[in-house]
Amino acid sequence: MSEFVQSLHEVFERLGRIETRRMFGGHGVWHEGRMIALVAKDTLYLKSDAGSAEHFDKLDLPPFTYVREGKAMPMSYRLAPADLFEDREEAALWGRRAYEAALRSGQPPKKKTARKAPVKKKKKAASS
Repeated sequence: MSEFVQSLHEVFERLGRIETRRMFGGHGVWHEGRMIALVAKDTLYLKSDAGSAEHFDKLDLPPFTYVREGKAMPMSYRLAPADLFEDREEAALWGRRAYEAALRSGQPPKKKTARKAPVKKKKKAASS
C-alpha cells in the first residue's frame, strides 16, 4: 500500500474510521460500509452525485475517467480538493458529502465476510 493511501486514515480522522482496499489497480476507500472514494495513481477522487455536484463544480474538479474501447468513461467520483489534505475539518466535510452521496446511490453497504480456514479431509483408517 502506498504512503499516500496510508495517509488517508489521518486525513479523514475527524470523519471517523475508514478502510482502504486494493481494487482495479488502485484502492477503494470505505466509511461505514460504503465506498466514499477511490485512489488512482495516488490521486484521491470522492464519491459524488447530483446532490453534491455543485460543490465540485464550484472548484472545477473533474470526474475520474477511464478509457474503455477507445471511449472516455466518466465515473461518479470527482477529484478531491487540495485543501482537504491540509485541513482536517475540510476533509471531514468533504468526506461527509461523499458518504451522503454513497448513501443516496442506493447501493447496500458491503458486509465484511469472514474467511474460513480450508477444511482438511480426514484420512480413512486402513482396515485390516
